[in-house]
Amino acid sequence: MKLVVVSDTHGDRAILEAILRQQPGAAGYFYAGDSELAAADPLFDTFRAVAGNMDFDPDFPLTVSATIQGLTVFETHGHRFGVNFGLGQLIEAAQAAKAQVALFGHTHQLGCEVHDGILLVNPGSISQPRGQFASLRGTYAVIDVTEAAFTVTYYLRDGQPAPGLQRRFTRQR
Repeated sequence: MKLVVVSDTHGDRAILEAILRQQPGAAGYFYAGDSELAAADPLFDTFRAVAGNMDFDPDFPLTVSATIQGLTVFETHGHRFGVNFGLGQLIEAAQAAKAQVALFGHTHQLGCEVHDGILLVNPGSISQPRGQFASLRGTYAVIDVTEAAFTVTYYLRDGQPAPGLQRRFTRQR
């Protein structure tokens, strides 16, 4: 199963359309906030979207929990869960949702790790990246899920995998 995760486009609607063309047939498309678009935008019929700190449409939810093919995914932007200062609050919220995967944005810095059996993924910002990988000029994440593992691959704006940015995590059962 494939999940596509994007965050922090800050008004760049065209890149979301491009990602849909680059990654067809995913089981789930997730948008982790700061689109600066309307919640009623037709793109969000495909992407499950949450409110970021720069989204002012009250129709965006703060969090989304979705179960896809038996996998529970918790998604939030992260600004209300203190992700700039640590992932503890995010992990607690994901545990409360009984999620195996937690998705977030806000920091504009890509990253993935496992805590207490929960895969945490920040796709980075596709439009305004920061930190160590800012020179890549934007990333999004694709999570390949099997019974045995999560494989997280970061992709560039042109749809090509980012060199060396793939991690595999054994799933805990």
